This record gives sequence, C-alpha cells and structure tokens, in this order.
Amino acid sequence: MGTSRIELRKTFESVADRYDAARPSYPAALYDDLVESAALVPGARLLEIGCGTGKSTAPLLERGFRVVCVELGSRLAAHARANLAGRAVDVHVASFEGWHGEPESFELVYAATAWRWVDPAVRYRKAFEALRPGGHLAFWNATHGFPEDFDPFFSEIQDVYDEIGESHEGDWPPASPESMPDDAAEIEASGLFDLPAVRRYVWEVRYSADEYIALLDTFSGHIAMDPVKRERLYGEVRRRLAAREEPVVRRHWSAILHVARRSEVGRRSVR
Repeated sequence: MGTSRIELRKTFESVADRYDAARPSYPAALYDDLVESAALVPGARLLEIGCGTGKSTAPLLERGFRVVCVELGSRLAAHARANLAGRAVDVHVASFEGWHGEPESFELVYAATAWRWVDPAVRYRKAFEALRPGGHLAFWNATHGFPEDFDPFFSEIQDVYDEIGESHEGDWPPASPESMPDDAAEIEASGLFDLPAVRRYVWEVRYSADEYIALLDTFSGHIAMDPVKRERLYGEVRRRLAAREEPVVRRHWSAILHVARRSEVGRRSVR
C-alpha cells in the first residue's frame, strides 16, 4: 500500500533546512496577476495555508499586505518566522483543517503548493468561512513542466527510476504545461465560489548535480524513498550530469493559478 497523503505531507518537516534553500521562488507575474484578480489593496489581510519557510509569503508582504500563516510543521514555521521577522506576519503552527481563526476576517485565503495536501472534504468550506464577503480563494502548485524543449535528461533518467521500482505513473513524456488540467470545475462544484480565473506560468531553472539532488530531497516521494534506492538514483544523477559538456540540468517549472470569488449563494448554503 502506498504512503498516504497525511503521512506524505508530514515529510516536509524533516527537510526544513533544505526546503528553504532548494525550492524556487514563483514568478513575479504570478503575484501581480493574483493581486489584480483578487482586487487586493495595500493593507488587506490575507491567510496563507501551508507557508513552509515563507517563500510565497514574502512577495505579498512586500506588496503591502498583512498575512496570517498556518503551517503544519514547527520547524518550517520557525524558518518562516526567521525569514519574515519584522514584517506584518503572524505564523501559527497547526493544520488548516484543525485551525480556528476569526471567521469572515480575510480578503484572501491562498495556498502555494499546499492546497493539494489539505483534506478535500473540508478545504473549500474552511476557506469560505475564513473569507469576508466578496473575498477570494487562490491556490497554485509548482510542478515539473514539460514544454516541447524540455531537457532530455529527464527521459534518460527514467530507466533508473524503472530499475529501482519507482517508475513514472502515466504517459511519458507528461502533458505539456498548456495541456495540464486545471481545477476550475472542482472549484465551481464546491458551490462556494464563483467564476474562477485560471492563468498559467512556465519558467526554467538550471541546476548542478548537487543543487538538483538538494531539490529532489524536498519532494515527498524522494524523502520517503528507501535509502538504497535513493543512493542508486542520486549516484546516476551525478554520473550522467558529470558526463555532459555543461554539467547542469534544465528543469522547467509550471504553475496554474486559480483565483475565485466567495459566492453569496454559497454563504446561504453553509448556514
């Protein structure tokens, strides 16, 4: 039986130091679009679900907003507090499902690469209840993007994943960023939010072998991987990148931003 969602979401706490150093920032255009789509004005109060070390908190603080963060991991929260010290932010250690804040007190509830880890049975209702009338929900997830010019290294290394019993699930190569499904239908099906806006972003980061392995060490599947398998995989990553004329790998990141307004019809349904 595979590792459960609840177990996997706890693995990030064990790599808090590496997460802070290895995970990328999101494009400035994403934050600009978020602010515009949610009609946010400086001073607005925001609630972030799963802030991690504050990667997606800082850009919104810099734009003049006040942020309350709910983070499951105490070590991750400690990093966030240190990284964001002296700013208009308050970090709580709790699961979003179990956190009890002031109802209807935020202009925006948002999650960056954390929404998928929240219990699907309660996440929309909890977000709805935290929002003021007219407030917005936003979430996005940074994933490995595969545009037409993606680095062939990722196809070549699949034989090692196959060898260690960690094969990629589904078709190879994965769908292009433009073809990846969004969650607009799920948002509308909740009955709590109206007319979700969806925007897509793709960007490229170059990694040395050490940098790429540090990044892999922040992914739940690699954290939970058997150490012998992980050693075999990482050894091949180092060997194959060292053999390249330029010993780096180009990894594309992809994100789909969803922004939806709290529905007043939905307000009547939760009472």
